[in-house]
Amino acid sequence: MEEQELKVLNLIKDKDYAPMKAKEIAMIMHVPKSEYNELLNILGKLEMEMKIQKNRKNQYRPVEEVYYDGIYRKNQKGFGFVKIEDQEDEIYIAKENSKNALNGDRVLIEIIEEKNKVKKAEGKVVKILKHEKDTIVGRFENNKNFGFVVPDDKNFGTDIFISKKNFGKARNNHKVLVKITKYPEKGKKAEGKIIEVLGNVNEAGVDMLSLIKEHNLPSTFPEPVVEEAKKCGNQIDESDIADRRDLRQDIIFTIDGEDAKDLDDAVKVTKLENGNYKLDVHIADVSYYVKPNSLLDQEALLRGTSIYMLGRVIPMLPRELSNGICSLNAGEDRFTLSCSMEIDEKGNVISSDVYKAVINVTERMTYTDVQKILDYINIDEQKLSSNTEIMESNIRNNANVTELDVQNNADEEVIHRYKPYISEFKLMEELALILKNKRLEQGYLNLDIPESKIELDMDGRVTNIKKYETTFANEIIEQFMLTANETIAEKFFWLDAPFIYRVHEKPDYEKVQELNKFLFNFGLKIKANKENIYPKEFAKILEQVQGKEEEKVVSNLVLRTLKVARYEAINEGHFGIASKYYCHFTSPIRRYPDLFIHRVISKYLENNYDVEENFVEEYKKQAEERAKQSSERENIATKVERESEDIKKAEYMEGRIGEEYEGIISSVTSFGIFVELENTVEGLIRFDDLGDEYFIYDEERKMLIGEHTKTTYKIGDKMNIRVKDASKLMRTVDFEKI
Repeated sequence: MEEQELKVLNLIKDKDYAPMKAKEIAMIMHVPKSEYNELLNILGKLEMEMKIQKNRKNQYRPVEEVYYDGIYRKNQKGFGFVKIEDQEDEIYIAKENSKNALNGDRVLIEIIEEKNKVKKAEGKVVKILKHEKDTIVGRFENNKNFGFVVPDDKNFGTDIFISKKNFGKARNNHKVLVKITKYPEKGKKAEGKIIEVLGNVNEAGVDMLSLIKEHNLPSTFPEPVVEEAKKCGNQIDESDIADRRDLRQDIIFTIDGEDAKDLDDAVKVTKLENGNYKLDVHIADVSYYVKPNSLLDQEALLRGTSIYMLGRVIPMLPRELSNGICSLNAGEDRFTLSCSMEIDEKGNVISSDVYKAVINVTERMTYTDVQKILDYINIDEQKLSSNTEIMESNIRNNANVTELDVQNNADEEVIHRYKPYISEFKLMEELALILKNKRLEQGYLNLDIPESKIELDMDGRVTNIKKYETTFANEIIEQFMLTANETIAEKFFWLDAPFIYRVHEKPDYEKVQELNKFLFNFGLKIKANKENIYPKEFAKILEQVQGKEEEKVVSNLVLRTLKVARYEAINEGHFGIASKYYCHFTSPIRRYPDLFIHRVISKYLENNYDVEENFVEEYKKQAEERAKQSSERENIATKVERESEDIKKAEYMEGRIGEEYEGIISSVTSFGIFVELENTVEGLIRFDDLGDEYFIYDEERKMLIGEHTKTTYKIGDKMNIRVKDASKLMRTVDFEKI
């Protein structure tokens, strides 16, 4: 709540306050004539939110009842939930108490039944403060004289009636963007007007375009923003080199996926005479080019993050920067914000240095090629000691590489090309393993949850889905970036600098108890109480299931128990990586919080850490605003990326109806069980498709029990299934037991 708004509310709620008109309130609060309209706006807003009300004499008085505002999340069955800020539990809203609120609407509710041990608190919508959407994407159904748009968002709550005059150029089965002209009320459907035709539902590319329109994503950059990016040029400004460390002669590598174009991090590892390691992490100095409040900065803040949809990227910055002057392309001079760390043989960072540099990347490496080099080293080297034996075994376990894979991967051409740098990569491997082992000892959650690799043809149609295989080469960069992020966060925390941290709170004790009900089926238990919930206890469970059939299922269960990480201006630690200090420093091309803290770091470096107070105060306020905005944009990006995968997985399975697979039960619910296949596709088996027997849902143990045979289905069980149905439009996959 704004400061002035709070003052007005406190005045009206004061025990000595008597009902007054707006002009009387203005006199008491000494509001200047020039600010009177602003006071009227504040009073109007407080009245709309039912925090105050007017009597018959137009005098304002406090509202006796207590109301809460929040975002309404609607279920397809009609009921919903409201999330109230600063409260962990959502409020349940029955269908008859929803007041026709739609999914995503901001609503005002009153609590009609308090929370108890059995169920959530229950509420009633008393007012819809703001509809979240005024446009909807959906499929048009033409009924000659009228039509309907069936929303892609199945939780939206209503089809949209379209009169014939509002068809536009839409034809039956077209995906369209519809403007809502009338919201649903008293049992009537919403009404709308088609404002854009996206294409036929089966036309290539329409699925991803629909997602962009559905979430109102900024898919193109305004021309002035692009022009500003172009002015940054293609080469560094030579006159600024004098203020930087010139490291252009150093051997430095970028290591990324084959398809990556925005390369914002580069690394180098050196062995020091004292036996310690020196890790240099060089990050593209994006803040040098994207100035505060510039058009580029405003657009980057609006987007918050790059979004990686299948077949396309919606970048945070124009490609002139992200793929050009800000990308650490091999053989090109680039400005960086760098962090050098001295690390001992136990993985402790014993000293660090942050500075501006100019570098010239020696080689643009891929994870695949680096892994081939590591495999070659591990075959070629003699096992000098039992410690080395253990290290090689650990590396192979982490990389999921068999001896045969190693031999096949030892690509002679790759080895020949990068032979001068083999010792560099060996050193990286050594340090990364030390860092990871230290993290595991601290309680770092090594979740084995493979991502999906969805392969598309030139038209954007799915050709194959499989697990995205990672190797220890991926782990090298992961460990180096984690270390840099922790080092930067700790350094600037102790400087009390204005900052944006990456925060991951410990899970709720109630959720840990729920998790233990699942783990009981595997003979496992997390030791915890309300005061003491430690990441190390979770890590022990993950270690116990490593390499076993249930590893993936248990990892997923643990992930569902954890809270969602977010950005905050206050450091609260990171539970998942068992770290007291953590931030996002290493990806300023694609994440706004990284760009923001780069600005702060640059200011401290330029002023030799003697920063004026007004800068600190201004940027602390900005940090709060930017953190909140970035978290919101990240949530949208995560949702879009997940939905794009769901669409493509359903599309892939549409062509495999009737095929049989073996899968693992990933979830048990009151309406059926979810089974995940080896290729990461997940489908639902409803009770009717489990055979002739009636199954009882045991909520306490989260399993199904056959009424007569006592056959049980629980998380982690293997099951043979047949693909019964799949719908790209509904984003669903249905299985049946065989």
